[in-house]
Amino acid sequence: MPDTINSNNRKKKKQQKWLIPAIILVIAAAAAAFLVLRALGEKERETGEGAAQGGGQGSSSGTVMWEGREYTYNDHLSNYLLIGVDNREPVETSVGRADAGQADALYLVSWDRVENTLTMITIPRDSMTNIETFLPSGESAGMTRDHISLSYAFGDGGHESCRLTEEAVSNLFYGLPIQAYCAINMDGLKVLTESVGSVTVTVPNDSLAAQYPEFQAGAQAVITPENTETFVRYRDINVSQSALARTERQQAFITAFGEAARARFAQDPGYAADLYLSLEPYMVTSMSTDQFVDLAESAAQGRTNEGWTVPGEGVEGVAYDEYNVDDQALYAKIIETFYKEAE
Repeated sequence: MPDTINSNNRKKKKQQKWLIPAIILVIAAAAAAFLVLRALGEKERETGEGAAQGGGQGSSSGTVMWEGREYTYNDHLSNYLLIGVDNREPVETSVGRADAGQADALYLVSWDRVENTLTMITIPRDSMTNIETFLPSGESAGMTRDHISLSYAFGDGGHESCRLTEEAVSNLFYGLPIQAYCAINMDGLKVLTESVGSVTVTVPNDSLAAQYPEFQAGAQAVITPENTETFVRYRDINVSQSALARTERQQAFITAFGEAARARFAQDPGYAADLYLSLEPYMVTSMSTDQFVDLAESAAQGRTNEGWTVPGEGVEGVAYDEYNVDDQALYAKIIETFYKEAE
């Protein structure tokens, strides 16, 4: 890859580190999403070898053929990208310097506006895919296969970083249209918990147990504003694939927060607007309060489908953990989630 990534912008294995999660603005009412309204034109990504072997043709818009059947894209969907950034304050930088921070947590939320359902998709931060890289001058150096989390680093620490990450995710999903994005920094985490007081989670694994015995697998743990960061951000990079174990904790928090937020919203219809205003200093978004409230209200009245994680396998790379995406399995999930069989 080009020598444009700062070495200290990488996540070394031989250290212990705090990293951002993905529970960004999980929507006040259910556990979902919102964003910067930005129309994204249809794009195509050349179908990977695995997907081609499965019989998939075309991009995630319009009509595609899959295993001998014709499918059409569900145009009732609005897809929102949530980005957790590994810094506490916006970084003032420029495209190409590769020091804007990383997209350490990525979730894609798909809202069916007709069925009023939400589906949340987890994208492992170490997913290996094509991202656009840039020279220090700001000139594009073309596409390079690397960790999807690095897509954010090449931008400006604001909307351009979000756009580059959005593009990388859309490409990974075979040209999926993404209507909006929202990035939140580390300091926004406790604001979520503060908005509902506390949440109770069932700890999904022992990835925190050595350092924090109260977070042993199976324990019922109360997450407060004071320990939110510990539960959703901490991981030991000395442990291979610790990012995947951390993701399970994030998902547990999202579920618990969604239930608490739904209950709070039922008691106080102004909760969504208040949460938006509280989070605004910590996020990059152009979404108005009214738009956020509309989405939150729809989510509160709808239901959440079973979420899924981009299929693949965590492996140890030469220097860093990697997550090799199973293209064929991913394409099948894309068809299942975003398409309907043609009549």
